[in-house]
Amino acid sequence: MMRIWNSIVGKLWATILLLVSFVLFIVTLFLLEFLDNFHTKQAEESLQREAATISKIVNDRNGQTNDSIHQIIEDILDLETNAIVVDRQGDILYSFHTSSSKDEIEEKLLSESVLFESPESGKQKMKEMILPSLTEKDVMEQFLILSYPFKQASGEEASVLMYQSLDAVHRTTKSTTNIVFLSAFIAFLLTTFFAFFLSTRITLPLRKMKQAAFELSKGNFDTHLPVAQKDEIGQLATAFNQMGRQLKYNIELIKQEKEQLSSILTSMTDAVVTFNQDYSILLKNPQAELLLKKWYGFNEKKNHPLPKEVFHMLEHAISFAEEVEDELELGGQFYVISISPLYSENSIRGAVAVFRDMTEQHKLDKLRSDFIANVSHELRTPISMLQGYSEAIIDDVVSSEEERMEMVQIIHDESKRMSRLVTDLLNLARMESGYIQLHKEPLSIVEFLERMVTKFSQVAKDAEVDLSLDTEEMNTLLVTADEDRLEQVFTNLIDNAIRHTPDGGAVTLGVYKSAGMLDITVADTGVGIPEKDLPFVFERFYKADKARTRGKGGTGLGLAIAKNIMEAHDGSILATRGDEKGTIFICSLPFDAINK
Repeated sequence: MMRIWNSIVGKLWATILLLVSFVLFIVTLFLLEFLDNFHTKQAEESLQREAATISKIVNDRNGQTNDSIHQIIEDILDLETNAIVVDRQGDILYSFHTSSSKDEIEEKLLSESVLFESPESGKQKMKEMILPSLTEKDVMEQFLILSYPFKQASGEEASVLMYQSLDAVHRTTKSTTNIVFLSAFIAFLLTTFFAFFLSTRITLPLRKMKQAAFELSKGNFDTHLPVAQKDEIGQLATAFNQMGRQLKYNIELIKQEKEQLSSILTSMTDAVVTFNQDYSILLKNPQAELLLKKWYGFNEKKNHPLPKEVFHMLEHAISFAEEVEDELELGGQFYVISISPLYSENSIRGAVAVFRDMTEQHKLDKLRSDFIANVSHELRTPISMLQGYSEAIIDDVVSSEEERMEMVQIIHDESKRMSRLVTDLLNLARMESGYIQLHKEPLSIVEFLERMVTKFSQVAKDAEVDLSLDTEEMNTLLVTADEDRLEQVFTNLIDNAIRHTPDGGAVTLGVYKSAGMLDITVADTGVGIPEKDLPFVFERFYKADKARTRGKGGTGLGLAIAKNIMEAHDGSILATRGDEKGTIFICSLPFDAINK
């Protein structure tokens, strides 16, 4: 029931019923009032005519008997109209009444002396009285009383009292009321039919539109409404279908833009974070999520994941609507931070921050500056010696041919040293640029290492160092590699190991299988590289402490070149401290490059 009242059909039905009921009520009131007045007036006029006729008949008797007069007058009067003729003293001259309540009615009428006392000819009186019913016993009804005065033929005053029951008027009013109620019932039926007719023509399409709107709200943008009409309802269905298509297009467009933005943010190397006006985080890419987790550990302001320096920049950007950019060092890392305010019309709704990690750039800048400094340092000594000894020869400072030849030899050695340095730099630059070429062939790693031991046996003997090979019975082990490049690697490693090992020490080469890799080790019993220097031994121009060097040092590029050669073989090289003393260099090759 509540569903009907909450629907358009119920409301329209109730509105029409109320409207029709109100109109019928007003019309009924006016109609009943009009009919009551009309019938009352008609009854008064009828009584007046009949009273005038009765008065004439009474005056013009012309020898007629009372019975004939009664007969004539009773024919004039209808069933609900009666009359009496009363003289001035209140005596009844004639009575035209046949009802059982005749005496009672006449008594009532005669008790109203104002109706017939001092009658004036032509002065009529009309009055409504409650009198006994003409048809029902012990029932009182309303009567219309007319007093019509006239002069008799004898010249005496008399009055004709006409009284008629108003029940006829009431019956007319009742009939009119019944007609009105019948009309109201017919209007109710027609309104109900009309309302349910509208339900099929108006509300049914509206219900379908409501269901379609719910489908749209669930994301089903393919919902289509049939257009069966050309009126406003049909136009509304057409507009709804167009709206659904447009919504689908806009949602797809927004989805594509969102996916594109998400892909861009995800693929960015920079960290991007979007903040709300209350500094809460709205959006962040994976790089930003990792960065925020890193910052949370050393952030003093635990209620916000940003360091205080970055938080102050964010506050400034949102408070003053200004773009802020700065470079900060946070937790040993360097970041370029740019924060820009976001606007919603004319008000600020938040800010977007971009964090670019410049740590590697700083390292490269430092390496570049260190490289220039190291190259300058390495070249300065030989150039100074070349310049000094050459000037000594030019100025003829030497006193003997033997001294001259010694200076020439020094100049020659220093020039060769400069040549080696330049050659190593060129080789290293080519390797790091990817221009290294490898000529891989099957190689017996044990035989290769035995040749390396034989090559450095005399050098080790002169340095009083024991050089040995430990193969663990792997004499048949073959690898696919560039023999010349590997010889370059192990020449550098073995030479460094011998030079950094004191008299009576040992240098041991070994071959082992470990974790899917083939490990070739070069271990010495020297002083060893300090733990803090191990991560930097493969950088350019790294040299061991001078206290660990026997004789003249190298260029400082050998280990950097060795690292590039091993990586070109899809392998790796690392340095560790020995169990007791010395240093161990481990060169690893993958098993997929090994042929047994």
